[in-house]
Amino acid sequence: MIDILPSLRTSTWSLSGQLSKDEPVRRVRLERNSMRVGRKTGNDLLIPCPSVSGVHAELSLDDNRLFVNDLGSTNGTFLNGVRIRQRCQVNHGDLLQFAQVVFRAGIESYQTSSQTIHDDAADRALALIQFDKLITDRVVAPHYQPIVAMDSRAVLGYELLGRSRLFGLGTPQAMFTAAAVLNMEAELSRVLRHEGVRHSNLLPGSPILFVNTHPTELAEPDLLAFSLRELREMAPNLRVVLEIHEKAITRINEMRNLHAVLRDLDFELAYDDFGAGQARLVELTEVPPEYLKFDMCLIRDIHQATPERQKLLGSLVRMVIELGVAALAEGVETLEEHQVCCDLGFTLGQGFYYGRPETPGNLK
Repeated sequence: MIDILPSLRTSTWSLSGQLSKDEPVRRVRLERNSMRVGRKTGNDLLIPCPSVSGVHAELSLDDNRLFVNDLGSTNGTFLNGVRIRQRCQVNHGDLLQFAQVVFRAGIESYQTSSQTIHDDAADRALALIQFDKLITDRVVAPHYQPIVAMDSRAVLGYELLGRSRLFGLGTPQAMFTAAAVLNMEAELSRVLRHEGVRHSNLLPGSPILFVNTHPTELAEPDLLAFSLRELREMAPNLRVVLEIHEKAITRINEMRNLHAVLRDLDFELAYDDFGAGQARLVELTEVPPEYLKFDMCLIRDIHQATPERQKLLGSLVRMVIELGVAALAEGVETLEEHQVCCDLGFTLGQGFYYGRPETPGNLK
């Protein structure tokens, strides 16, 4: 562990974490020389969690060094994953766990470059611990981004995007990074879809809901089909579009089989991020989707692009529409981009210009 520099021994210690699963991450400053931790009223750090003992542990400061001592708790106090049996010193960045409740200890003014590296490692470790809670308790906050008709800007649907209030797992990238370490990307993807559809009744109107898959799910088609049937049972009247990333669209027969499953469930199909990678055209003719989402790399600053680039993109859009596929422009952020996309013939649009991802209560 990193030793505390003498110049920082007067800095303030704090614990970062969740006092209960329904609360956001909080930072609790340790401003007393001695603090009792437990579930019962009267503790200095009150943790209302059934697994935490009434009086669970004690935190103490000695010359600005932090120590923790278990007070005979039922489910234990852990320092960096190891149950303690005696008073132990806590270092900056350590993971401190009271039963199932995890915190990261830190000195708020500790700013050396080595501390930044230590913080990153500690945050990743805490995120992995929190990931189990995310999957088990489904602690996700579904967000929905509008998808509009390009000509009228009327909202026709939403793309489901997952978020979390858990420490270290606030963004999709953070969640899937933790999932990748545990080989649980497919499970995370299923949880995000399930929770998004479960809250879809709170969406205004009767929108189309675009839901995502992770590429690893296509390796287990039966499990993917089972999870989609669960969604249909949950929302029998919801119009659902399943998005497949273009990098995962490589085997024609597998895509035919998946499309057949989707038709049986009255789902529609979208190919996502077209143009971001290999931009395969074969699948568009062999297994045409209902929607093709053009990647934002093709849309960004399109109003400043050369006439040749605009002409090429317009040709692709016309080809897609002639196949009976709706062309959707992703990542539209300005009026100028919107206007050019309209001129190029895009059917639908998505991006910050039309609306940011929001919880159902904040959608207009």
